[in-house]
Amino acid sequence: MIEQKIKSVIRDVPNFPKEGIIFKDISTIMMNPTLSAEILDHLVEMYKDKGLTKIAGIESRGFLFGYPLAIRLGLPFVLIRKKGKLPYEKLSYSYELEYGSATIEIHTDAIESGDKVLIHDDLLATGGSASAAAELIQQCGGTVEAFNFLVSLDFLNGTDKLKNYTNNISKLASY
Repeated sequence: MIEQKIKSVIRDVPNFPKEGIIFKDISTIMMNPTLSAEILDHLVEMYKDKGLTKIAGIESRGFLFGYPLAIRLGLPFVLIRKKGKLPYEKLSYSYELEYGSATIEIHTDAIESGDKVLIHDDLLATGGSASAAAELIQQCGGTVEAFNFLVSLDFLNGTDKLKNYTNNISKLASY
């Protein structure tokens, strides 16, 4: 099962980025090309017949599997980036993080009215980044069809916030 394989390689880093936090380090997945390919194959199977028109990834680790997934599905990939990183006309959305606040942006022409979008990221914690991404997708006229995460910290209840956009929320490994 994919969940056990992912959990077997994720590294726990205590007290990062601050005291008392146990960081789930997915960089170890990137060091395992066989597992990375298996994850990508799994994601392709999950989403190949869902009628998606675009995949959006949240900077930066949401790009790691989001872009290859978009390529494999033959779909455009939408960059959702931190403030100040996109060069063209953009929309912004500010939100609260576990450790402060942040602003993310999307190009105004990245999503069209009627687009059915999968939002992908590496980790679901409180749901702040993913719900902010969903707000941007909706502001552009798109619909959030699904969320997908490699890892979820279920004890932080991020899924609750995302149910405002869709009940199609997938997590490959949950803690």
